[in-house]
Amino acid sequence: MYLRPEDRARPSRMALRIAVVGGFAVALFAILFFRLWTLQVIDGSSNLAEAKNNRTRSTKIIAPRGKILLSNGQVLVDNRTSLALQVDPAKLPEDEADATAELKEIGELVHMKLPRVEEVIAEEEEIVAAGAPITLRHDVGYDLIYYVEEHKGKFPGVTVEKVFVRNYPNEAEGAQIVGHVGEVDQEELEEGPYKGIEPGEIIGKEGLEYTYDKVLRGTPGISRYQVNALGEPTPGGQLTSTPPQPGDNLKLTINPAVQAAGESALAETGLPGAFVSMNIHTGQIIGMGSVPTYDPTVWTKTLSNKEAEFLFESEAKPIFDRATESAYPTGSTYKIMTALAALENGVINGSTIINDNGFIELGTQKFENSEGAVNGPISLVHALEVSSDVFFYELGRKMNNTNELQEWSRELGIARHTGIDVPIGFEGLLPTKKWRDELFEAGETERPWSVGDNIQLAVGQGDLQTDPLQMAVAYAALGNGGTIVTPHLAKEVMDAAGRVLREIEPGPRRHVKIKPESRQLIMEGLHLATSGPGGTATEPFEGFPIAIAGKTGTAERGLERGNQSWFISLAPYPNPDIVTVVTVEEGGFGAETAAPANRKILEAYFARELKKESEKETEAETGETAGAEVTETGEAEYSETGEAEYTETEEEAPVETEEEVFGEEAAGEEAPVEGEGATGGVG
Repeated sequence: MYLRPEDRARPSRMALRIAVVGGFAVALFAILFFRLWTLQVIDGSSNLAEAKNNRTRSTKIIAPRGKILLSNGQVLVDNRTSLALQVDPAKLPEDEADATAELKEIGELVHMKLPRVEEVIAEEEEIVAAGAPITLRHDVGYDLIYYVEEHKGKFPGVTVEKVFVRNYPNEAEGAQIVGHVGEVDQEELEEGPYKGIEPGEIIGKEGLEYTYDKVLRGTPGISRYQVNALGEPTPGGQLTSTPPQPGDNLKLTINPAVQAAGESALAETGLPGAFVSMNIHTGQIIGMGSVPTYDPTVWTKTLSNKEAEFLFESEAKPIFDRATESAYPTGSTYKIMTALAALENGVINGSTIINDNGFIELGTQKFENSEGAVNGPISLVHALEVSSDVFFYELGRKMNNTNELQEWSRELGIARHTGIDVPIGFEGLLPTKKWRDELFEAGETERPWSVGDNIQLAVGQGDLQTDPLQMAVAYAALGNGGTIVTPHLAKEVMDAAGRVLREIEPGPRRHVKIKPESRQLIMEGLHLATSGPGGTATEPFEGFPIAIAGKTGTAERGLERGNQSWFISLAPYPNPDIVTVVTVEEGGFGAETAAPANRKILEAYFARELKKESEKETEAETGETAGAEVTETGEAEYSETGEAEYTETEEEAPVETEEEVFGEEAAGEEAPVEGEGATGGVG
């Protein structure tokens, strides 16, 4: 039978809907089944591990840093434990008012007002790496531990942790040398030597702590424990524990007796200054210090604004190491550079006579001797003895167009990095014609180079900027015959049991050819400066039983400051082992302040020899034999107080003068310039 289209049966709309919904449900179940199959079969092992990790937590155990020891094994820096109140800012309430209220309560736990708590957190967040807890206060009591543990819900993210902090048994001794430590910051984590370590780790920030951080830092340990659903440790939930590995110890070259004597001698002056004592053959620093100084325990807690201002911005600026980072004129101690340049280039010889009538004239300007002294006809040896400025003015004038004075100064280490194993920024300034003329062309100075600049440099004045360590290196080269040593403070790396893992013996940086006759003439002049009838340092070294060579210096630093006192010694004469540099700001003449301080350092270094001389005198007076046995000079061993060893002069390697291009130094900040007619260094 034929049915018209309108008469045919039509599918039910309800059936259509059921079919669509059913198809959609099947698709959903298929997706769900596939997802479950993926999670349980394909990703099953990794998800199981993640689930287990949700039940466990890991805590990093900071390793104690290695000790820093003096040459006799005496501890200069070690560690102590401290209880630190720490806050994790990420776990503070999201609501600002609630977070403020919690911080106020946290501050009350350690007697800190809310503004100070917020200030510390803000400062620390700029310093420490992201994710690291912030330490509000060190050295809190055990009562606080119990209170925080009992009120964990009230103070989320607040813990009291046992941490290691640096301990300084000798307080301020060697503060600038040692440097300090602190938490690694975000920038350090991303680049540089600390890339890859974890937030919260303690690293070296300055000084030896920075240079030898990898030696001293150690390896953190890990403690894994089980937690409940709230993330709290379960009773007996300790799973595994890997103990931290302490850092290795660093033994220094510093002689404790010399270090103590140097710091004490400077402190007695009551003025800013610095000293360096160094073995002229090996470059080992026997003592080095700077005043004013500070107690480095200030770094073991949160630094206050007042403390930071004192360290970095005050006039004293004790964080500043005047031994290695200063920018001083040197006065007459610079005359050995001028003498070597003149002798080695044939400008003068040992018999050359210059008439010292008290001054030289340059146009309408006069360059005079100190206090108007007139020495008459004089040779190099006696010019060094009496510190004749006129003699060296003439040498500076004669070498003005040759660049010979700058070349020899540069060769001897002036305005060059010494290679010492602590961070140093500014390397000094050695003025040259090219340097000043370029400044003049750029409009940065009022005049080009003139002969007056070279005259000033010849006596350690004018634009010269150097430091005690560079002068120690230069004098060491004179004393050892031309080797430019590498100064260094570290001697050995040792494990906790005292076994030597590595010796630190950097070789010389270069060699400079110095004619033996040139060295002999200058050394003779320096010896007479401490012992001759006209010696500028004869009086402060009167009665000192060990022969030395030395030079006074009195540097002018402008009308607003008093003269700076310098004295540099090489001892014993004529074959020295040690160079000692002392400078005192506004200390007056070199013989007045620096020379007596230098003598005290030498007395500590030569304690055995001085004792031996004293016993000989006693024996001569009483006819009795002195009791204690004394080691002969030059014997390579230490006294019970850590007295430095003497090193025999090694056979000098073949020497070649390094070719240098001068005048390309960075200008930096220009020093106050004294005009062509200004009086140069004195004494």
